[in-house]
Amino acid sequence: MMRNKTTKFKIEIAGTVAEVDALFESSKRICKDYITDKPAELSITITEDDIEKERYHSTIDTPSVQNLEYMALYRKLCTELASRDTVLVHGSCVSVDGQAYLFCAPSGTGKSTHTRLWRNALGGRAIMINDDKPLLRINDNYPMIYGSPWNGKHKLGNNVSATLKAICFLERGEINSIEKISSEDALSLLLKYTFRPSDTVKTIAVLDTVTKLTELCNFWSLKCNMDQEAAQVSYIAMSTQ
Repeated sequence: MMRNKTTKFKIEIAGTVAEVDALFESSKRICKDYITDKPAELSITITEDDIEKERYHSTIDTPSVQNLEYMALYRKLCTELASRDTVLVHGSCVSVDGQAYLFCAPSGTGKSTHTRLWRNALGGRAIMINDDKPLLRINDNYPMIYGSPWNGKHKLGNNVSATLKAICFLERGEINSIEKISSEDALSLLLKYTFRPSDTVKTIAVLDTVTKLTELCNFWSLKCNMDQEAAQVSYIAMSTQ
């Protein structure tokens, strides 16, 4: 592969500025909403070895090298951010009146559908932060959630941040019901959806951050169908506690 001469750029994500040296111009285009001129705090270089590692782990039959770099970049970025009280959580996140609500569930459960129901119900008050891989950061004991360029197949997300009000673990059910869960139960559930680096020291940092999050945030378990009532049930419960 030939390295493109115009692939150096800086991005600001989750309050951290990183200088990226990528192999393909496509990575810069994907990150266009996050590009900044601010001084870099860390540096990330994507190599051909990184591309091949991603190819080995990819679940796509014939991924493009551009897609592999896209994945390698987020993996290396999240590894570096781990030491900055920042973690990536697989989920769909919506902000309402400046407070964020994150929904986590296995793929195909209906996270994106549920946050769409919130947007339908709340109109312009509801802003999509990220539909797949938002970043959570603890700032002075305040949990914050941030958008990222890795926003899922529907490309739903914005370069915005909000205070994290609640995290909800979603599962399908015929009747809509929601209940609060303990921080102890939340810890094991949240770890299922949290990116953990291969580096042992960075993984320990991720575990520390997730443990702090369970002490600073409310957690809920939601059984829901795909009716509009599901959004009303979950929003009323989570926004009032």
